[in-house]
Amino acid sequence: MARTPRTEDPGRLTVIFLDKQPEHRAALPDRALPALPALPGRLRLWLRDLCIGLRLGAFGGREGWIRNALTAVGVGIGVALLLLAASVPQIMDNRDLRVTARTATGFAHMEPVERSDTSVVMADVSTEYRTDVVSGSLLRADGDRPSLPPGIDRIPAPGEMLVSPALAELLRSPDGGMLKERLGYRVTGVIGKAGLLDPGEYLFYAGTSTLTAENGGQRTEGFGGPGFEYGPVDPVLTALATLICVVLLVPVAVFIATAVRVGGERRDRRLAALRLVGADIPTTRRIAAGEALFGAVLGLAVGAAVFAVARLFAGSVRLWGLSAFPSDVVPLPGLGALILLAVPVAAVVVTLFALRSVVIEPLGVVRSAAPRRRRLWWRLLLPAAGVALLLVSDEIAGATDPELVYPVPLAGGAILVLIGVTALFPWVVDAVCGRLRGGPVSWQLAMRGLQLRSDTVTRAVSGIMVAVAGAIALQMVFAGMHDDFRETTGRSPAWGRVVVTAGYPSPEVAARMLREFGDTEGAIETVAMIQTSARTPGARWTAEGDPPPSTTLTVAGCPVLERLARLASCEDGDVFVVHGREYRASREWVDRTARKGKELIVGDPGPVPGESAHGADGLRWTLPEDSPTVWARKDVAGWEHDGVFATPGAIDADRLRHGSTTALVRADESMPDAHEHIRNTASRIDPALQIWTMRMIERDQKYTSMQTGLLAGASGTMVLIAASMLVSQIEQLRERRRLLSVLLAFGTRRSTLAWSLLWQTVLPVVLGTAVAVASGLVLGAVMLRLIGKEMTGWGLFLPVAATGPGVILLVTLVSLPSLWRMMRPDGLRTE
Repeated sequence: MARTPRTEDPGRLTVIFLDKQPEHRAALPDRALPALPALPGRLRLWLRDLCIGLRLGAFGGREGWIRNALTAVGVGIGVALLLLAASVPQIMDNRDLRVTARTATGFAHMEPVERSDTSVVMADVSTEYRTDVVSGSLLRADGDRPSLPPGIDRIPAPGEMLVSPALAELLRSPDGGMLKERLGYRVTGVIGKAGLLDPGEYLFYAGTSTLTAENGGQRTEGFGGPGFEYGPVDPVLTALATLICVVLLVPVAVFIATAVRVGGERRDRRLAALRLVGADIPTTRRIAAGEALFGAVLGLAVGAAVFAVARLFAGSVRLWGLSAFPSDVVPLPGLGALILLAVPVAAVVVTLFALRSVVIEPLGVVRSAAPRRRRLWWRLLLPAAGVALLLVSDEIAGATDPELVYPVPLAGGAILVLIGVTALFPWVVDAVCGRLRGGPVSWQLAMRGLQLRSDTVTRAVSGIMVAVAGAIALQMVFAGMHDDFRETTGRSPAWGRVVVTAGYPSPEVAARMLREFGDTEGAIETVAMIQTSARTPGARWTAEGDPPPSTTLTVAGCPVLERLARLASCEDGDVFVVHGREYRASREWVDRTARKGKELIVGDPGPVPGESAHGADGLRWTLPEDSPTVWARKDVAGWEHDGVFATPGAIDADRLRHGSTTALVRADESMPDAHEHIRNTASRIDPALQIWTMRMIERDQKYTSMQTGLLAGASGTMVLIAASMLVSQIEQLRERRRLLSVLLAFGTRRSTLAWSLLWQTVLPVVLGTAVAVASGLVLGAVMLRLIGKEMTGWGLFLPVAATGPGVILLVTLVSLPSLWRMMRPDGLRTE
């Protein structure tokens, strides 16, 4: 190769290749660079060298394009994941806007609304169908111009309903037969996109002519009001969500940093050629950075294309019952711009950093035979600082509010721990390999290769280490929560019970509940009652803001009362004062309220703070002097009911204006769809009945499935990194083909070289898995301490760690054909 004399324009550099090697002839086109605009000298040099590198990457021939394709695929997958993560805030914001748009005004604060031509009476009739939630509302217009929820153009007529596309499909399918029987309305239209939270939501609006504000409905004047104001987010969920984000995104960043360094060994020869034509060392490094920049930019294009295709299927994917419209999957502009800028910058920085220990000379590239000794102190400092930050964030939260967990220090601490894993791993490999001596020839060859070229292997394993450490920490957190729910499930008899409630007192509904639930398939036992408040006249809130004492009045027949309390005898017309054994404070309130022979106000919502109640909405009723005091008995759900128990003959329940009608049903858990039969019966009694199924076993199964998903995700990440390891392994074999041919010519067996390749892959993965397990256990233990959970199953890391041998076997077996092809006599040819 020869270099032409420089022209007066420093932006022009023409190189003529005289070498016959194809990769050298294709390395740089024999064309002049375009003139750069007038820029400051140093910036001009950077741009010129980066442009040369870009052209080397773009016109590097077949092998160059293979290298660029590998880089683009690795970077593209990472970019697509980052863009999806950057779209989550936009998805949630749009979802919140849709929730607000269909929230009835006044519902959040229970504000009374006067009847008008635009007002609508509505009731929530949402239900569950197997494992899915089916949202629904009953609607009745007060006038000719009713306000409409978004997504519909009319109030359905009585007996008709409008449904979401997903619900319409479910009702048409054979699996929706029981749900179709429960709803019992004729489908006359489809709800538009504006009224849905996501494409897969099950939602319906049904028309009615009997719903009023007195029998469970609530009047509203429109939609688009503010939603309910909830308290602080559960610290467990905050910690869990933060850890999930960190565990998902940090391996992606490590994977991108590894992908931009694909083909580093082969690139060295081209850099030596540039030194031969007169380029100095800083110039060659900047040109190498430009070549990596081309692969990163190509990866950005691939990632954007993958993201654009993936967002089209956003509505087809449901995670934890949620999906999104494709139009909502849009990265935040700031985060999207940061990703598009950070990836090319990272490619340049990583390349320049990797070339620090490389001496590029005109006749070749020299890498340090004796690498600099790795310092341990700063590598331990990173995970130690991360743990300290996590513990400090816990102390700060505890000093301000024990119910809060701050996500920023939580994320920062987790990131430092995981990044510390990648920093500690190279030191561990060098420390172990440097002390191993002797053994078979294959073992010695592998150890010597790791001593001289450990950086390439550790880079490939770093991504898998971060993924394993994060997966172990997440599984520990889920296991702590899972064990807590499992212990609760075994302790409480309430799980598996169904609670059916009407928001109004009605003896007729209570009688129907007893009769029809008793005849329902899958219902073993039913208790139905009317419950309302009971207080003394003139009660008012105290100056300190404490509510006045009150208790509950329960009205039911003798068979039900005998199931709820230990009664010596019971006849219609009897009244009882019932004490529970579990809560002493509740017994005191019963005694302060239920004074025998004194008047009570029942069926009244009670006084508001700062005001007394005169019983204008309640019924004045005298507690009989001879009412016996008895102990409560646990109901079918394992709960105790205290207060005043009255039979229908002692009080006219039809005169009660406020209260509820409740049925507790014990279902046969061994019968398939027992809960669905109970819900169908409740819908026949009154579509506005509210149903709660206390099935913590189902929630326990969800946590088990999430743990299984984490294991599958960790295994998938390991397979992804295995592909990167395979590419790196084959690249190393191609660079060492002359060495392999020499060893073969001196009589080294092919099996010895194959075993050497296996050991060179096994040891880093084993060491990396050990470091990842230790880091994951530490991070998981600290996270469990933050959320106040205990860990019992410390063997959780075994399934994740056991995936390592499979990865090793996969990489080694797939790379063996390449090893066999490299071990040929023609590998000794040179020029």
